[in-house]
This record gives sequence, C-alpha cells and structure tokens, in this order.
Amino acid sequence: MTQAAIEKENKLIAQEYKELLRISYQTLTDEDKTLIRSAFEVAVDAHKNQRRKSGEAYIFHPIAVAKIVASEIGLDAVSIASALLHDVVEDTEYTLDDLDRMFGETVARIVDGLTKIAHLKKEMNISQQAENFRKMLLTLNDDVRVIIIKIADRYHNMLTMDSMPEHKQVKIASETLYIYAPLAHRIGLYNIKTELEDLSLKYTEPEVYNSIKDKIEESKEEQQAYIDAFSATIDNSLKKEGLNYIIKGRMKSIFSMRRKMLAQNVTYEEIYDKFAIRIIYESDAQNEKFLAWKIYSIVTDHFTPNPVRLRDWISSPKSTGYEALHITVMGPQGKWVEVQIRSERMHEIAEKGYAAHFKYKHGNQKEQGIEVWLNKLQEALENANTNAVDFVEEFKLNLYSKEIFVFTPKGDLKSLPKGATPLDFSFNIHTEVGMRTRGAKVNGKLVPLNTTLQSGDQVEIITSEQARPNQNWLDYATTARARAKIKSVLREEKKSVAEEGKEILRRKLKSQKINLNEDSINKMVTYFKLKTSLDLFYRVGIGSIDNTMLKDFASSYNNAFISFFKNRMRRTPAPEEINKDEITSKYDMLVFGKEEEKLEYKLSQCCNPIPGDSVFGFVSVSEGIKVHKKNCPNAISLQSNYAYRIITAKWIDSSQQEYQADIELTGIDNLGLINDITEVISDIMHVNMRNLNFSTDGGTFKGKITVVVKNKSILKKLTDNLKEIHGIDKVTRI
Repeated sequence: MTQAAIEKENKLIAQEYKELLRISYQTLTDEDKTLIRSAFEVAVDAHKNQRRKSGEAYIFHPIAVAKIVASEIGLDAVSIASALLHDVVEDTEYTLDDLDRMFGETVARIVDGLTKIAHLKKEMNISQQAENFRKMLLTLNDDVRVIIIKIADRYHNMLTMDSMPEHKQVKIASETLYIYAPLAHRIGLYNIKTELEDLSLKYTEPEVYNSIKDKIEESKEEQQAYIDAFSATIDNSLKKEGLNYIIKGRMKSIFSMRRKMLAQNVTYEEIYDKFAIRIIYESDAQNEKFLAWKIYSIVTDHFTPNPVRLRDWISSPKSTGYEALHITVMGPQGKWVEVQIRSERMHEIAEKGYAAHFKYKHGNQKEQGIEVWLNKLQEALENANTNAVDFVEEFKLNLYSKEIFVFTPKGDLKSLPKGATPLDFSFNIHTEVGMRTRGAKVNGKLVPLNTTLQSGDQVEIITSEQARPNQNWLDYATTARARAKIKSVLREEKKSVAEEGKEILRRKLKSQKINLNEDSINKMVTYFKLKTSLDLFYRVGIGSIDNTMLKDFASSYNNAFISFFKNRMRRTPAPEEINKDEITSKYDMLVFGKEEEKLEYKLSQCCNPIPGDSVFGFVSVSEGIKVHKKNCPNAISLQSNYAYRIITAKWIDSSQQEYQADIELTGIDNLGLINDITEVISDIMHVNMRNLNFSTDGGTFKGKITVVVKNKSILKKLTDNLKEIHGIDKVTRI
C-alpha cells in the first residue's frame, strides 16, 4: 500500500471509531469512553497486519461488530469493549491474562467465552455441528453477553460474505438459519433475527430472494400510499385524544414472505397481508396500558377487527419480554392489516430486547425473563444425554416456538410453547410433579395426556406415587425439558431391567451348557440382530427373547452357527457386500410422524442408512420420501433450509412393538374382585389398560379388558396371573 492509501485507511478507521461512540444506545460516561478507547487501541495494534478476504483492514470487522452491539442491540461499555476485542486472543499474540490485566475480569471472561466458540470452528465438520452448538450454549452460563456479541459477529459476517466461495456461503448461511436466527429470536433481537433469516435466504436460494426483493421494491410507492390512507382515517381521532404518536408501516421480511408462499402454496401476489402498521405512542409508566386500549378502541371504531386475531401481550408479555397489542382489521380497499400498538418503551424493548430491559429496570436488578430462560437452558444442557442432533432439534423447537399462556389451579399464569401438552405443563411446574403424573384435568375435565393446550386453559395435574414415565410419554411431550427427563428415566429403567435380564440369561444358558461370556454375548447380539449387549439383556428381561428362542440359539451355537460365524469373522465384507435383508429381520419396519404411519420411502445414497440407524425423512419433490441418517453430511443443510419438508422417522424393532389385546373374563361375582383384577394388571404386571367393561347377572360376572403388551409371552403371563384370582373361572383372549 502507498503512504497515501495508508493515511486514507487510518482516517476511515478514526471516523468509524467516532461513529461508534456517537451511535451508542447507552449514555456513555467518561470512564466508559476511556474503556472503549483503550480496547480500540489494543484491537488496532493486535490486528494491524491482518486483512479480510475482501482486502480491507481486519480492524473494520471488530469495529462493525461493536457498532451493532452499541446501537442495534444497545449493550453497555463493557460489551462494546469486549466486541472490539473479540478476536484478539484467537488471532493475535495477546493473551487472556493480558486482557484481564488491562481491562478487568469481566471483559476477559466475555472474550474467553467468545474465543471458546471460535475454537469450535477449528474442529468443525457437519456431523459435529450439533454437538458444537451444545458446547456453545454452555458459554451462556458464564455471561449472556457472550452469545449476544456472537450473534452480532455472525450478523456482520453475513453482511460481508460476498467475497467468500459459494460453498462456504451456503454452509455459513445454513448454520445461521439453524442456530443463530432462533437464538436471536429467543433473546428478543427481532430485527437482527429477521436480517439473519433474509441474508441466509440470499445465499441458500438467491433466485427466490432476488425475485421477492425486486417485487417489494416495485410496490414501495403503492405500499406507502396505502399506509398514508390508513393513517389519514384514524389521524384526527387520535389527535382529538391529545395523543403523541407516530404511525409506521413495516413490510414483512423476504424470508417470512417465502415461508408464507410455501406454507399456503401461493404466489407473492396472492399473499394478502404483506405488511403491518405500527402505532407507537408516548406515555408515562402509569398510563401505558390505558392508552394502548384507548388506541385499540379508536382503530376498531374506524376499521372492523378480526375477533380471533387479537393478541394481548401487554397483560401477559412474552417470555422474551415483548409487550404490545396486535389486532388485525379490515383496512382500506378491503385488505386485512395487522396493527401493532406499542408505547415507546415497548417499542425499544421490541427493537433492542435484553438491553432495553436494563435501561427501564434501572440499577443492577436483572430482567427476570432472561434469567428464567437461562436457568431452563442450563437445566436442559445438564440433562441432555441424548445424541446432539436430537438435542438441537428439540432445543431449536423451543427457541422458535410461539407461546401460549395457561393457568394453574390457583390462578398463576404459566408460559409454554405452542403445541404443549398437560405432560409438558407438569414438568414445567416441577420435575417431581412430571415424574408422578397420573392424569390431567383441563378446565375441570379429565383429558388425555397428549391433549394440545390452548391459551387460557386452566390445567390441574393428578399425581400418584405409583406413576412412572413410560415410552408413550415421549409421544405426548413436546418440550425439551420434559423429553430430556423422560428419556433419562427410561434409560435408567432399561438398565435396571437389563441387569435382571443378564442374570436370567446366565441361568438359562447354563442349562444349555453355554457360559455367558464376551464371545457368547457377541454371538447372541449378532444372532438376534441387535445392536448392543444392553438390548440383548433388556429383551431377555422383558421376556421378548424367551426359552424357545434361546434353545434355537443354543442349537445353532453348537452346530452350524459356529462355522457360519467363523467364516464371517475371517473376512470383513465391504459395505456393498453386506446383506441388508439379514439386518432387517429384526428392525423390519420404518414408520413416520407422530402417528407412526407406514409410508413408501427410499434410502438415500449420500449416507446409506441401515435399519437401526437414527434417521429422518425428507419429502423430496420428485422421489417421494428419502430417508437420511441424523448425522448425514446433508442433514444440517436439509433441516436448515427445508424444515417444512422434514418428517420424523424411526425403525420399529418387532420385539419392542406394542400390541393391543382383548381379554374376556368370567366367574363368580364377589366384593373387591375388580380391584384384584386391576391390581394384577397395573401394579404387579405394569401393563397399560385401554378399556375396562364389566357386567353382572345373578351372582356371576362377565368382563372384557383391552390391554397393551409388548409380546405374547407377557400376555400369557398376564392371563396366567388373572386365573389365580379367587372367583375367576375362565380367562380367554378374544
């Protein structure tokens, strides 16, 4: 570079620094400015020899991130300084100890958290992405500002990706949609969330992005004319009330337009609610709610409201802290328009999220919404023993989900994700309540545990000391917290049953003159087409591998199976030589969705899933459902860009599948007989009953019971136990 070019660049850097101080949302004290100046000087020195791929000096990047943190997010001086220094430890000779000495423990801790996230990239490949996301979330426990600055860093990277190769653009954009946009949404950074989504679409589907963008540009004048017509209708009425306000029109984002077009299968022109109108009014704290409803009254005097589209987030703010009244009215030219009514304070919270809460809370009092969320996050991380992709999918669901508000029997208000069930509610109250759930009442009526709750429902949980989570609960629960707890209990129960099964197996093999050792266990796992020894012991424990099956194994073990096994062990087949028909004899069925439907599908070539693998279905345009492994190289990309086309899938192990059976009982009626029957079924055998019907006639009784069992051996054991009850004459399966 020439001397003139260097001087010009230095002048630009100085201008950017002054702009950073000027646009800060927070009021900066002299002490704040000194801290930011010192951080700026260290950052300039540390990055003096570095340039970005675009060719510009690297220092412009940390300054840009600091400007986003200062203005668009609105954090404090410590955050601005940390943003300026966020790449210093990662990319230069400065150490954390240096930063601790120069700027104090808080700045050093935040930069350390950001450096940990940066280090994750070094080991990055697609299959590890979900695990890295989990590790990244752990930094939230140190300081929430770590993740907020990281979102700002990602936002600026997305704004400056044009100089990158296309494959990197798509990868970073997919990761942004998959991870950072939902996080920004949850922390309340709605503007940045929208920008991240739009920028991601720009790189993942550039033709679609540019097409919608051009159409929005073409209709700008028409939109403004419509907003002016709407404003003119209510302007006089608002002024008569002495209100100070502004009316703004806001176009829906390109990404949300695209989502609507896909969801409703319509063209851009056919979307009827392309923009929203905001009325932002001045108010002191005491009159905020009163004025919001006064404005609501004025708007609905002039325009007919849609009664089912009222959203009152002033009385019950979202858990992100968002407050506003949303109404949809029939506007000029017979078009539906969403009107958002906010005070200036509410508007700042909607724009700045976390930072605005601090401004209005004053002092060091922490904002409860973010604290409650962080506590739940930490609990989810601590209990996340599932595979990382499952964890991220469930966690992301909770990040992005809309909220409902339900009441406890005492009238306390609880926030839950949309689609939550009474089981989710019980775990939200307390883990122990969740674990002991026997049933639930919604608005005073007994309902199934998989009932979808609606805003305004009053929910009462019925508990029992005998109640325990079972496999069906995973189909009933939707929140990450509830599912993690249920899975944890089921894993422990499986281990307990497996321990008993191991001892049963040892005794049964001994009678066949076979020792239970590593060799015989491995051969049984292969023989029964299982994945692990734990599966083997568990199936013996529940009786799905019975005496007959073990005798068959013993016979083959002592004869043909030994030579077959030795031949197999002498050479390892290449992947294409593996006989999938053998493997599928146990995992013989793939089912889709919550209803576990049997649908036509094809196994994808990119990851070659085999029965037993963790998989998901992808609804392709021309080839129907394609099945991919959850750790498939394309999984993140598919789930980031085409979430609406993903369908859950799992292999059904025939020994684990549950069957419904009807049992008929006859005998002599006596006091307490039904109690004895239900005790055998529920308490002794731990079998679920779906239906119970008894009738008596002249001292005799006839009953029909529908039960759900895993296999015939359990059903036989159940019928044998029922025959032992005093008074029962006959037990038959219908």
